[in-house]
Amino acid sequence: MEDVSTIVFGVWFLVGAALVFWMQAGFAMVEAGFTRAKNAGNIIMKNLMDFCLGTVSFMILGSSLLLGSSDWALGGFIGKPSWDLFLHFENYDWSSFVFNLVFCATAATIVSGAMAERTKFSAYCVYSAIISLLIYPIEAHWIWNPGGWLVKLGFHDFAGSCAIHMVGGISALIGAALLGPRIGKFNKDENGKVVKVHTFPGHNLPLGALGVFILWFCWFGFNGGSSLSLATDEAMTLTGLVCFNTNLAAAVATCVTMIFTWLRYGKPDVSMTLNGSLAGLVAITAGCDTVSPFGAFFIGFV
Repeated sequence: MEDVSTIVFGVWFLVGAALVFWMQAGFAMVEAGFTRAKNAGNIIMKNLMDFCLGTVSFMILGSSLLLGSSDWALGGFIGKPSWDLFLHFENYDWSSFVFNLVFCATAATIVSGAMAERTKFSAYCVYSAIISLLIYPIEAHWIWNPGGWLVKLGFHDFAGSCAIHMVGGISALIGAALLGPRIGKFNKDENGKVVKVHTFPGHNLPLGALGVFILWFCWFGFNGGSSLSLATDEAMTLTGLVCFNTNLAAAVATCVTMIFTWLRYGKPDVSMTLNGSLAGLVAITAGCDTVSPFGAFFIGFV
């Protein structure tokens, strides 16, 4: 049974990786649906190249900076660069590489939505390569490598609320601040004060909703696949709790957002409610293995 459990976990680990890869489709649909039709092609290309450029960058250097030994320098700040996946590929842990690769690509793709409709494609490709080559691998090393300095301090992020979503969110905030608003978004008076805000409705709400459903579905692989084992009853129970808490937080966040927009605007706002679902999923990702269902409910509510 122990051998069977090991094999089952190996399969589930790679299925989880495949589900996390499919999040690229979810982000692409969300971002394309919530932007104007003329920019749909740009959005699709950015999400496609996120993964492709990320794969090359992560393979060349990023994976060793994340997974490499911390003992060589700087007290757990960065993994030791190596090219073992080229030099010793027959003994390399490819399952771990694939799982970490799709997480890396998810961190990169978060940014494109915040900078949609006003980003030069070539510049975005440079950013995408750099975040997969250096930024994500180094900070994820702090959090998930056993020798990382945050790990030594007791920091806990089960599946990436901080390592993936906060880093992607901060990068998106910086990018949006540098780019400024889309042309025509604000009317300003002679003193520069905003006097009117124009909304740019997404051109395809069903497409955006499809993206959210895809992401919700894939989050069971994102969080559930982060379990380290299915070999014992305790591990199976933990994986079940992770999936339950993930779903509960997202559902509660969706309900609260719907009620909030209903009370404020007189009717439920579709796009805000869909984004509320994603907010609940992001929020529960760090602690889904440690909190009770009540804790997951409260996280989703907030």
